[in-house]
Amino acid sequence: MKLGFFTMPLHPPGSDFTQTLEDDLEQIITLDQLGFHEAWLGEHFTSVWENIPAPDLLLASAIPQTEKIILGTGVTCMPNHNPFVIASRIAQLDHMCRGRFYWGVGSGGFPGDFEVFGFDPKTGEQRGMTRDAVDVVLQLWQDPRPGLYEHKHWRFTVPEPESDIGLRFHLKPYQKPHPPIGVAGVSVKSGTLVRAGEEGWIPMSINIVPTRILKSHWEAVLEGAATTGRTPDRSQWRVARNVFVAETTQEARRCVLEGTMARDFDDYFLRLLPKCKMLDLMKTDLDMPDSDVTPEYLMDNLWLVGSPDDVAEKLQRLQDDLGGFGVLLVLGHEWDPKDRWVESMRLLQEEVLPRVNGVGE
Repeated sequence: MKLGFFTMPLHPPGSDFTQTLEDDLEQIITLDQLGFHEAWLGEHFTSVWENIPAPDLLLASAIPQTEKIILGTGVTCMPNHNPFVIASRIAQLDHMCRGRFYWGVGSGGFPGDFEVFGFDPKTGEQRGMTRDAVDVVLQLWQDPRPGLYEHKHWRFTVPEPESDIGLRFHLKPYQKPHPPIGVAGVSVKSGTLVRAGEEGWIPMSINIVPTRILKSHWEAVLEGAATTGRTPDRSQWRVARNVFVAETTQEARRCVLEGTMARDFDDYFLRLLPKCKMLDLMKTDLDMPDSDVTPEYLMDNLWLVGSPDDVAEKLQRLQDDLGGFGVLLVLGHEWDPKDRWVESMRLLQEEVLPRVNGVGE
């Protein structure tokens, strides 16, 4: 198993935007130094809490300040973009990373963003648009045929090449045939993860769902793979979790309940998810009342919080229950106090991960 990082990011209303950008960048730099394998950064236009509309810009600034960590968009929300522009921007970013890059794609999920770009999420139209847009980007990278590309949600023309002045669509990714593509699944038997199986893309499971839904995510990957004759690799599966490690479980639980992780759920997710009719996703028992979904419940049932021994035991149990996965994606929160969060990530990398991987046994 490897360790990765997936950050929305999360910053409460009233935060200094300039400072949060610096803090988010510093997290990625620190995780690179600690030996994390990858870091994915989210995209939102109208969320004050999830406040980065252009993750590619921040990732670009991280390139010269990191050495090994793979940088990823988590995700490029295709309904927010013209696919011609995205084909060029993502290809350029892949070159700037010299291939140290994953391209996460998705249809988005934030109501304000859908409103901005003219989508009614109740129709599911954003999912069809995303599938079509990704197909167009891949076509442009492989065979940018001149002519009109017209769709309900975009219209652009690839010009006829003029070799004497170098006029043509010319930008293809650094990685061939394209960067590894990652997609995130949320719901039971996620259709997005079915496509991950069909295409051999990286499947990622969101942090807020219990084991009962995570199991269905791999079933979705298998279902998709069967239609195209692929054999999916569990080492490619990313599972996201909220994680905090301290020397003792008592200390870890106290830090979480008094800190930014509980704050982000109390003040944001546990208010947002009921509005989106998604609170049931976090329930291990669908009959439990909404009021029972608290940070304490989440810490006991979904989060990986505790001493190195306890977190290793919980992580191993998750591995066993799911039949194995390759990368644990740690969910991003503000590192306040910074020293405790850096120590948590160090303990995860240096003490928890070796236990799970059987190093030294």
